[in-house]
Amino acid sequence: MDLTHSPEEEEFRARLREWLAKVLPTLPPKPSPGDWPARRAYDLGWQRMLYDAGYAGLHWPVDAGGRGATPTQHLIFLEETEKAGAPYVGANFVGLLHAGPTIAAEGTPEQRARWLPPVLRGEEVWCQGFSEPDAGSDLASLRTRARRDGDTYVVSGSKIWTSHAEVADWCELLVRTDPDAPRHRGITWLALPMDAPGVTVRPLRTLAGSAEFAEVFLDEVRVPVANRVGAENDGWRVTMVTLSFERGTAFVGEVVACRRVLGEIAREARGNGRWDDASLRRRLGRLNAEFRALWRLTQWNVSEAMGAPPLERGREWGSTGGVPGVGGSVFKLRFSHARQELYDAAADVLGPRALDLDRPWVLERLSSLSYTIAAGTSQIQQNIVAERILGLPKGR
Repeated sequence: MDLTHSPEEEEFRARLREWLAKVLPTLPPKPSPGDWPARRAYDLGWQRMLYDAGYAGLHWPVDAGGRGATPTQHLIFLEETEKAGAPYVGANFVGLLHAGPTIAAEGTPEQRARWLPPVLRGEEVWCQGFSEPDAGSDLASLRTRARRDGDTYVVSGSKIWTSHAEVADWCELLVRTDPDAPRHRGITWLALPMDAPGVTVRPLRTLAGSAEFAEVFLDEVRVPVANRVGAENDGWRVTMVTLSFERGTAFVGEVVACRRVLGEIAREARGNGRWDDASLRRRLGRLNAEFRALWRLTQWNVSEAMGAPPLERGREWGSTGGVPGVGGSVFKLRFSHARQELYDAAADVLGPRALDLDRPWVLERLSSLSYTIAAGTSQIQQNIVAERILGLPKGR
């Protein structure tokens, strides 16, 4: 990837900055962190503003409703919105970063036309129904069953850690459609309407006091066969597409945010005298180098995704591929730990104030503990790197 910016890209940056400076002061106050219905409305309102201005799905292919922007334009957008303090995707992150790209890559024309425009316009929210109480990191051992009955599937089972299920319209749901097949071959990817009879959502409260996760119970829920993305029993391959997006490009904006937070930590340390500690300065300097390297890896991964060949699938995401490669696992593995180290350093700078839950860094430190689990544990990422990049034999 050419790391210099062309005149056209700098013009794009200037227009974006001008637009952000104009619209951000018009936003209403952010709702309470625990009020997810209000946060849904706030996040979707921002998404609609992006859509109206032509910035929604910036890097999505044109035939999926996006603008087909270059990798550099995508990264410029993420840099500038984060620097300006613009809202994050929030409750819309599964639809924009996971389900939407998967449907764009794997869905039929009818499915793309039905589900992608509402995501981009800020009209519908998706959640992710992958993990189960007895099938967390070992996703292929999931037990939620789907029995074919004519033109519907009848689904029973449960999911856990379902992000934003309490405010979602749709769920990207993994089910077992062939219990006798090898465990990686009997899985199917379905789009579940969350208002279907038999769906029960029970919010879960996290260590930080928030409730963005939930348990979802499915009791004889009928899902149209037309809601299946990919072929029956081919859901594991489709899931690998979803996870490639989740690990490869979904955390891009957070790298920019971590670099901003690192600067804030350094300013705080200078103000309270902690900057005199040479070991702390070395620690922050190493983190600065770490996040700069992660940003370069991000640029590589995004560029690779935009020019990647299909991941053994029937359709490409646009004309250039679009599915991230295994470099996403390298990024996810290191970023998860670097983010924890960042907020550990913040706690050291804050001292006793690190126990004050009203401070944003404190809540972020608590949430950072989940990053080595979310989107595949660090152990899973290590296995992927060992087997698919280094060529080592599979562990027993």
